[in-house]
Amino acid sequence: MKVFVIAGEASGDRLGAALMAGLKQIAAPSFSGIGGPMMQAEGLDSLFAMDELSIMGLAEVLPKYRHLKRRIAQTALAVLQTRPDVLITIDSPDFCLRVAKLVKAQSNIRIVHYVAPSVWAWRPGRAVKMARVVDHVLALLPFEPPYMQAAGMDCDFVGHPVVAEPQASMEKVQAFRDRHGIGTAPLLLALPGSRRGEVARLAPRFGAALAQVMQSLPDLRIVVPTTANVTGMVQEFAAHWPGTPLVLDPHSMSTSAYQAEKRAAFRAADVALAASGTVSLELAAADTPMVIAYDMNPMSRFLIGWMLQIDTVTLVNLVSETRAVPECLGRDCTPDKIALALKNVMAAPQAQETAMRLTMERLGKGGQPPGLRAAHAILKRLPLSN
Repeated sequence: MKVFVIAGEASGDRLGAALMAGLKQIAAPSFSGIGGPMMQAEGLDSLFAMDELSIMGLAEVLPKYRHLKRRIAQTALAVLQTRPDVLITIDSPDFCLRVAKLVKAQSNIRIVHYVAPSVWAWRPGRAVKMARVVDHVLALLPFEPPYMQAAGMDCDFVGHPVVAEPQASMEKVQAFRDRHGIGTAPLLLALPGSRRGEVARLAPRFGAALAQVMQSLPDLRIVVPTTANVTGMVQEFAAHWPGTPLVLDPHSMSTSAYQAEKRAAFRAADVALAASGTVSLELAAADTPMVIAYDMNPMSRFLIGWMLQIDTVTLVNLVSETRAVPECLGRDCTPDKIALALKNVMAAPQAQETAMRLTMERLGKGGQPPGLRAAHAILKRLPLSN
């Protein structure tokens, strides 16, 4: 079975790796495509560096458009030459769905898109447009299949791999604190994003907010996990933050060792300050209360804000149907408001417990691993001739 799989950012790399592992349990696949270190660890030889696709925001894409257009054409050609049994595109719709359109125009290759577009949040017409080139959608959220099915696509809710990922034991948490000289000090996890544009925009505000928090909590320790593509940037910004932050560098150890170190940091933290995204689910899985802060290029902020149909962007809030996780978004993404939100969460961390637990339950915790569920869903719907 030949599988061509495409991921464009760190969260997609995680999804892709879990899916690849699931496929290997029930079939004998060979993989081609684009992915990051986690997918490469499962056997993928990436066509080019996944980091080239990690761009967020309408205005941010424009300067890179010509380069992305070349990569789209290159990727579509690679798919057509490979003639896989299935093309699996993971999130990153601005890139993936353009590749899918070119492939569908020249072949009958079955196309599966992993991560349903958030049509319930903005641009509801996307589902209908996507149905022209996508045959099957794998949904992370339990309420998404009806939206995709109404547009004419097969859709299965498969849950999110975060619910099946291991969590650090209390022994490993204590070892992490001891190893880095943290001891019993309060620990804050800072996560300014996995894209260079996010880090450039958010890191200075995070640093200024943390300086305010440390005025009233001087023994606070700060740990900053990174992704490989932004480690250097994060280190440069964190050097100007208060409290000598500990930056976890994925280049300094093996992928498995880094993941273990990151899991220990997530579980050891008393609170987290994070950019919007899948990371909120990782924090919920680790039972770490959080504040979400995010901003975009002013033009992207205006356009997306105008189209947005929901009052929260945090997945924990959406899945749990609560508003337990505080957000500092857009014009509210200021050091003052971030610092105040952090202080409030640290004063009452238990306020998010129910929402985090409910989120994990609704995403499939305790059931079949989502990566394996996704693999079964793909194979179940493949034509018998394949």
